[in-house]
Amino acid sequence: MRWPVVRRGTWDGREGRCSEGPDQVKETVKTGHIPRHVAIIMDGNGRWARQRGLPRTAGHRAGAEALREVVKTAAQLGIEILTLYAFSTENWKRPRAEVEALMGLLVEYLGKELDRLVKEGVRIQVIGHPEELPPQVRSELERALEATRSNDGLLVNLALNYGGRREIADAIRAIVKKALEGNLRLEDIDEGLVQSHLYTAGLPDPDLLIRPSGEMRVSNFLLWQIAYTEFWVTDVLWPDFRPYHLLEAVRAYQARDRRFGGL
Repeated sequence: MRWPVVRRGTWDGREGRCSEGPDQVKETVKTGHIPRHVAIIMDGNGRWARQRGLPRTAGHRAGAEALREVVKTAAQLGIEILTLYAFSTENWKRPRAEVEALMGLLVEYLGKELDRLVKEGVRIQVIGHPEELPPQVRSELERALEATRSNDGLLVNLALNYGGRREIADAIRAIVKKALEGNLRLEDIDEGLVQSHLYTAGLPDPDLLIRPSGEMRVSNFLLWQIAYTEFWVTDVLWPDFRPYHLLEAVRAYQARDRRFGGL
């Protein structure tokens, strides 16, 4: 495996302190036990900017730079699916100027990165309600979806205008509609049926959820899907998140014993 270039430093997350540099970390990451699906709550942009006396938009821009390297590293590690919490249904409550800046940054990111993503075989998918996003954002997303549709490498699953509770409510609504139309019996409703009506239908549940910024909550993200997902929390703010931290998270995951409720 050709390991990604990572920056030297230390990790001070909730798993305990680690003084090893990236060379030592990457040597202990097992190439045959990589999480298939990794989800990330990209949090801490605002705090990162505030600590530096910068506007929140500067934090979001720095976060986009961090995302570029993380996507690249995930592909090199052999992770199959990367689900990114990019914009929640609750984020509409933020000041209008910040929301507009976030939308503009998304358009800019896709415009700059699309050629590279296509070249590297990355496929883009969106979960949530992108139809409610501004026209320019929808147009850029449609272009990215079409351009990467036939790629068979890393799937970057963008959660945009996404809310976990809304996702479950949408699934219930679709199931009830089928039942009322006589196309579904009560006894047919089980976990598999619900799963098939989620935005992530057809995808495996996340193996690993990464939460930067030290917050200990899931923030309405993939509420159904993370029932048995392993969590990795770090105090590192998202703009400071580097490939080194992704390697740390994967190494921590590889040390876990996933019993799924069994012994």
